[in-house]
Amino acid sequence: MKKTLKISLSMMCTSYLDLREDLDLFIKHKIDYLHIDIMDGHYVPNFSIGIDFCKAVYTYSRIPLDIHLMIEEPDRYIEIFSRFENSIISIHPETCYQPLGTIQEIKECKVKAGIAISPSISFESVKHLIPHLDMVNVMTVHPGYAGQRLFKPALMKLRKVSGYIEENDFGTEVEVDGNVSWRNLPGMIEAGADVFVAGTSSIFERDGSLEQNVTRFRKILDKAGNFNLNEN
Repeated sequence: MKKTLKISLSMMCTSYLDLREDLDLFIKHKIDYLHIDIMDGHYVPNFSIGIDFCKAVYTYSRIPLDIHLMIEEPDRYIEIFSRFENSIISIHPETCYQPLGTIQEIKECKVKAGIAISPSISFESVKHLIPHLDMVNVMTVHPGYAGQRLFKPALMKLRKVSGYIEENDFGTEVEVDGNVSWRNLPGMIEAGADVFVAGTSSIFERDGSLEQNVTRFRKILDKAGNFNLNEN
């Protein structure tokens, strides 16, 4: 069976002045997810876009939102970020008193539930949550800023997560987030990622046009998926 590899575009890297034009391109190329980082200036030192941006983007494109809550006390905001059909909400487990309860709350809101694993968080500490999840986001940079260098030990964690999910046939998507560059992409595919958060080091880099980079990225993923088919 062919393995479907997906693109989740990092919306913090898009041009807000040309947002409608970019969204038209993403719709044309059937982008799988729009990755939206919500940052509160507490859990991470940066601030970012909020619920109004999510609403505007979703109303225009209807591409599923991949909402990454880099915030403290995420339970307070689950309801407002769960208004977008077919979307995913990912939390950092260490920001919750009862992570499993928060995951259940997300699912009760009729959207998909995920967690994000920062480089400082071990696979073993979140392993018990994985059977309850729709997505696991393995971060290969520290949360909070675009354009960071790859934290290479995180690739080993990515391999552990994808291996555990495959062995147990959970069906959970494995996302990789952080310096998903042309150079790093093959190793991330090989480590078992299914969803790739593309930002400034690939699709939004300046060496090619946005459309050229989207096409290039998709071709790499499609080739890898077909290779997986031939291997099986």
